[in-house]
Amino acid sequence: MHQHCHPRPDREHNIKIALFLNLGFTIIEVIGGLWTNSLAILSDALHDLGDSIALIASWIAEKKAKKPADAKRTYGYQRLSLFAALFAAFILLFGSLFILSQAVSRILNPEHSKAGGMIGLALVGILINGLGMWRLKRGQSQNEKILSWHLFEDVLGWSVILIGGIIIYFWDNHLIDPIMTIGFTIFILWGVIRNLRGTLNIFMQGVPQHINIKKVKKALLKIKQVKNIHDIHIWSLEGETDIFSGHIVVDEDLWRQPDKLDKIKKQIKNILANHHLEHSTIELEGRCCSGIDCRQTG
Repeated sequence: MHQHCHPRPDREHNIKIALFLNLGFTIIEVIGGLWTNSLAILSDALHDLGDSIALIASWIAEKKAKKPADAKRTYGYQRLSLFAALFAAFILLFGSLFILSQAVSRILNPEHSKAGGMIGLALVGILINGLGMWRLKRGQSQNEKILSWHLFEDVLGWSVILIGGIIIYFWDNHLIDPIMTIGFTIFILWGVIRNLRGTLNIFMQGVPQHINIKKVKKALLKIKQVKNIHDIHIWSLEGETDIFSGHIVVDEDLWRQPDKLDKIKKQIKNILANHHLEHSTIELEGRCCSGIDCRQTG
């Protein structure tokens, strides 16, 4: 019993839109950061440059992920999306550490920033990055989740810059810029580490976080004719396409009634689908009257 799940056609489109929004605004940030002399804006420009590199890699990966399965890669190329997610996470991790080092230096040596320019750029930044985040937020792949967090981090960063710009405008306190930069960067590092753990779990073929293996077993055992379940494996290709394989022992009387056996298969298939397991390989087992094990893979 096999059921395949292919990459969603809008996943690549979502990443492409986010890429062009992010890349275009990175150029604006560099110019605006130099003009306003704001560390927060220049730091965010560096972050956005890293995001753009990650988005380019993700876009390429998503295009190749749509290639059909072949003799060498029977599951296809969807796992390329996961490599892109890992690459994006590391870019954000090292970029955040660099930003922290620059912010600490600015605290020790405060510099004047143009508050009016900071406020204007912050409003545009929130709008553009928010749009890109909204597009990716609808996706469920690990790649889209990582990239969505990238853009959420930018929305958060620009919100901090907006608040900082207002404070500097009214109180002329230039320590606000590096202090708030440190605050939101630490918060982003926490999110990156959390997402990175999820990505590494998928690489290790661990059970996806959104699937409870105990609940899957319990639901299958509720089928009256199912006697036992063993050798269960649940993993994911890229965080969206989840896979199940397992041996299910059924009542021996079913082997004399093919119609009922097919009905059990459909029940199992529906239960797995309800648990987000669209692709499954199930081996039904039983004992025939002769005492020889009967096996049927589907």
